[in-house]
Amino acid sequence: MSLRVAEGLEALQARLEAECLTVLGAFHPEPADAAPADTATLALVGPAEPGFWPHVTASPEFADGRPDPLDRWSRRVIGRIACDLGGKALFPFGGPPWRPFQRWALRTGRIWESPVRLLVHDRAGLMVSFRGALALRERLALPPAPARPCDSCPDRPCLTACPVGALGAGGYDVPACRAFLDAPAGADCMARGCAVRRACPISASHGRLDAQSAFHMRQFHPR
Repeated sequence: MSLRVAEGLEALQARLEAECLTVLGAFHPEPADAAPADTATLALVGPAEPGFWPHVTASPEFADGRPDPLDRWSRRVIGRIACDLGGKALFPFGGPPWRPFQRWALRTGRIWESPVRLLVHDRAGLMVSFRGALALRERLALPPAPARPCDSCPDRPCLTACPVGALGAGGYDVPACRAFLDAPAGADCMARGCAVRRACPISASHGRLDAQSAFHMRQFHPR
């Protein structure tokens, strides 16, 4: 089953919603984008909120006790969708070599560099995350790009939200962040996710559960 060009992203979105996934952005790649040679549309795929975490944690991958359940779920589910559509599934994990997901994200027109240099999405805010990408042979019609949300955010709370100043306009001080997470004061970020990401007004309304953020924090900073 392939997508009809006239359907745009609507049919793809409907297929993804059954797995609590969504199209975070898409673009028509050029040779410099390092997409598979026959790709006419590249769609970045991520969690659809609310609802993603209860859905994915009910999967067999989260019950078998093996490592990397979320990545294995992503490979199975997004890989099957890609096969059904006659496309190819690409992932931000499993390298090297690593796929240029950050460059692809900026190409979509729906994801930008934020004031703290993390990627920010028009609907997910600083909580944007990618489970994979679909390389499709059809050149699908794409909607106009929305406005960058940071341009209309008067307070920009992300710039001052880090309790120890490890993440701000000057970039990311990884050692300072890790040292903070090792201390008792870092328990809130470990349990609920990065304070900077949570401070984004769009992130706050995105519907991502603390349990999902805690899972990712444990992958980033195992104790």
